[in-house]
Amino acid sequence: MQPPIPRQSGREQDIRRLDDGAGLSAELAAVVAGARRRAVRDGDRQIDTAHLLHTLLESDPEVRAVFDGGRQIARLLGYLVQRSIGYGLRWQSTVEDSGAHPVLTEADGFSPLAAAALEYACERAARRGDDQARGIDLLAAIVVDPQARAVEVLARAGIDARDFSARIENRAEGRLDEYAGDGGGTC
Repeated sequence: MQPPIPRQSGREQDIRRLDDGAGLSAELAAVVAGARRRAVRDGDRQIDTAHLLHTLLESDPEVRAVFDGGRQIARLLGYLVQRSIGYGLRWQSTVEDSGAHPVLTEADGFSPLAAAALEYACERAARRGDDQARGIDLLAAIVVDPQARAVEVLARAGIDARDFSARIENRAEGRLDEYAGDGGGTC
């Protein structure tokens, strides 16, 4: 019997590396593992940006701090929980894709947008001189593409993704010194 979300095929080393947690902080590797478990429970073939958002909200205090308080987080979590019993059912058996990224096969484990978001999170970390992506990097990455399921969930909760993205960037700029690493590492 084939597992619901198979391990990475030979498509790209970068995706396999991210799936194994390389280039991700320990906290973010745990988020990816949690998103994988969530995808399996939801009956989804791939991890998508909504799985990643859900797990980030549950596990990362820095990510939660970007939101406008507990009511906004509670509303988001409410929509994300409904995903497996309500509106998210229409996502099952479909691939989260905006057309901007190459379509991956089911064996790749991540939707094209989730895979691109993980890569972007690593690139964002490298730009600030850190060799490991953090939750805030992934949050910034999953709200970039307007076709992402995470962006749809944000919209349902009354959060404009463009304004939210600007809030993340403003917060990151204000905390850049806190993020400074040993310099120049890449994911």
